[in-house]
Amino acid sequence: MKATAKSIRHSASDVVTRVDAIDWTRTTADLDAQGSAVLKGLLSPEECAALAALYPDDKNFRSRIVMGRHGFGRGEYKYFAYPLPDLIAELRPALYARLYPVANRWNETMGIDIRYPDSHEAFLKRCHDAGQTRPTPLLLQYGEGDYNCLHQDLYGEHVFPLQVAILLSEPGRDFSGGEFVLTEQRPRMQSRPEVVPLRQGDAVAFAVHHRPVQGTRGPYRVNLRHGVSRIRSGHRHTVGVIFHDAK
Repeated sequence: MKATAKSIRHSASDVVTRVDAIDWTRTTADLDAQGSAVLKGLLSPEECAALAALYPDDKNFRSRIVMGRHGFGRGEYKYFAYPLPDLIAELRPALYARLYPVANRWNETMGIDIRYPDSHEAFLKRCHDAGQTRPTPLLLQYGEGDYNCLHQDLYGEHVFPLQVAILLSEPGRDFSGGEFVLTEQRPRMQSRPEVVPLRQGDAVAFAVHHRPVQGTRGPYRVNLRHGVSRIRSGHRHTVGVIFHDAK
């Protein structure tokens, strides 16, 4: 039987409870220090398998991107259509509610005037009023030899400065290689790489574009890009939770 967007069994309150149970003090400290933070065990193995099983059924998605056609790497991904799968639709505002204070503090530190409202619904209205109405959460699929080039997920004028990626496959069992990679470009310095180890169901929250770093003469801005290293064997699925919508 084909998986559908509604076939993922879970409780909406359970999703919020899981997000609230994360150590957000440590997560915030990691985001400030590294530009990324691991959210361990965000999804169960059953939820991971159910989300990955959605990939073949195009009725769940608005578009499919083959990376090699655009110079993005190798592999492919699909953007979910509205309405989003319940699990993603509930994770998106729950995670946003914990991340928007970080986003606002970062912008204040970097001297950026933009501030984000305290609800994801209000932020999406801002996007939609500006013509950014296409949903951006996506499901990525990689096979042997595939990879994702370093990039930034910027889709219009309104960009939320943090996003979340959730690994749906188990390293060592479903695939080898395929590490999540961040690079940080610092002014007048060489770029700093960061490899983020994840297990099935773990998520990584990370900076979309830039973040502040405290220097000896005060804070300065660094640019970040993210990608996935080459899959050496097997298959890897990931969900990307992006909080702004696209034009």
